[in-house]
Amino acid sequence: MRDSLKIAIAGATGYVGIELIKILLKHPKAKIIFLCANKSIGKSISSFDKNIKKKLPKITRVKDVDFNKIDIIFTALPNGEAQKIAKKIPFNVKLIDLSADFRLNKYKNYEKWYKIKHHSKNLIKKSIYAITEFTRNKLSNYSIISCPGCYPTSIQLPLIPLVKNKMINTKNIIIDSKSGYSGAGKNIEKKFKFKNIFNSVSAYGVGFHRHMAEIDQELSTASRKKIKVFFTPHLIPMFRGILTTIYLDSKGSNNAFRIYKYLKKYHKKNSFIKIARFNSFIGTGEVMNTNYCKISVCVDRDKKKIIIISVIDNLIKGASGQAVQNMNAAYKFRESLGLK
Repeated sequence: MRDSLKIAIAGATGYVGIELIKILLKHPKAKIIFLCANKSIGKSISSFDKNIKKKLPKITRVKDVDFNKIDIIFTALPNGEAQKIAKKIPFNVKLIDLSADFRLNKYKNYEKWYKIKHHSKNLIKKSIYAITEFTRNKLSNYSIISCPGCYPTSIQLPLIPLVKNKMINTKNIIIDSKSGYSGAGKNIEKKFKFKNIFNSVSAYGVGFHRHMAEIDQELSTASRKKIKVFFTPHLIPMFRGILTTIYLDSKGSNNAFRIYKYLKKYHKKNSFIKIARFNSFIGTGEVMNTNYCKISVCVDRDKKKIIIISVIDNLIKGASGQAVQNMNAAYKFRESLGLK
């Protein structure tokens, strides 16, 4: 186990980058050496968030990072950028990526869903798709750790155990997710043309949202057969948080209560997963500004149906917090370091 880790953050001025800095400043084993962004070179990070009081390095470009001085680079950049960085860093520097660049295990799927070329195809096999609760024991073996999307995190934490244990019918999984607008990044008004985006609920990516690719991939891997989900995301007029509602058909003698008991047992040792009281209603306020995922299993009037509600903070458990949790697991630190 290392005494401390020297860290660079690329994309330091974005919503996720700022959250990552705040978490790492509380981490007893982390030391931030470089803060990188494409703009605002030479500025102080405190000019982007006045709550960051500690004196930190001025913002620089990724190309000016001395990779011989760091152990880890976190990349919270637009899709396509982490691939370029991955080709340049030494083998002993770990890359923890929060974009989609290494989430899909086939480059052709990446190019299909993201509409850009993959420039580091040979590095995909050196990466691991990493939800800590499912991959913690493997992370130290990989030089590239790919953190999942925020929606897929809220979806897979309840679903992967059920799919693995063959407890549900996998042919008709319906997922409805709602996210605060921070999930779309700082340039939200350029990305979405909806009117009154900060005052209305808006569906988007209907039938072909990019996150469907990783959800299908990981559920199919867990079940050992092909799964395609029905998934519709929505933006809602609040800054942060995700609430996902999953509609399932039970299999065999399983019902909502048995699903609840199984998830409670499965996640018993996962300290960041909370299983709510059976058939209780939950909201994002219960996990805001934390690395927790809270899951509730509910009954439907049709006893063969099961409803699961899952809530996370998209900027923490859905991004920066999960990235640090992955780092902790990779270096055999206590998983909660910096996160509680």
